[in-house]
Amino acid sequence: MSHGARVIRTGVSSAAPAAPPPVTVASSSAGSDAELMDGGYFRSCAGMLKVAQMISLLIGFISVNNSPWTDYSAYSFFQIVTMCDLVMILFFYIMHIFRVYRKLTCVSWPLAEFLHYLIGTILLLIGSIVAASKSYNITGLVAGATFGFLATILCVISMWSSYKVSCITQSTSK
Repeated sequence: MSHGARVIRTGVSSAAPAAPPPVTVASSSAGSDAELMDGGYFRSCAGMLKVAQMISLLIGFISVNNSPWTDYSAYSFFQIVTMCDLVMILFFYIMHIFRVYRKLTCVSWPLAEFLHYLIGTILLLIGSIVAASKSYNITGLVAGATFGFLATILCVISMWSSYKVSCITQSTSK
């Protein structure tokens, strides 16, 4: 069972001495795999969006924390939601920077991040609505609710830009 003759080209003549292999420049993807951090994620749209989310959540938390409260349960819920969202966004940010998702392949990272954004955005929207309705025109509480709404909008933008569903029509010709 012969599959035919195969020709292997080496580029080296049998009469001449072997030339050294050509020097190739390492590709950026091969070089980036060896690096510890992904410097491109800092400047990417998704990375800057995560930083903007973390900053708005932190400002909302600090402004509510430093204001006199009128309703303990509403603002404690708002603070818990903002801190949980902040910690989870920071976790996913660090995960992207250090490329942890390449080493831990047993977890579906895009699905985990999508579920975090979905649940976190809904809870943040509820917390911001309750905080805004119970603010009684106290400037720190209004500012906290405003930054909560800003963080909600940024989370929706991040979720929409990262996980858009493309609807492609398929023809069923028989």
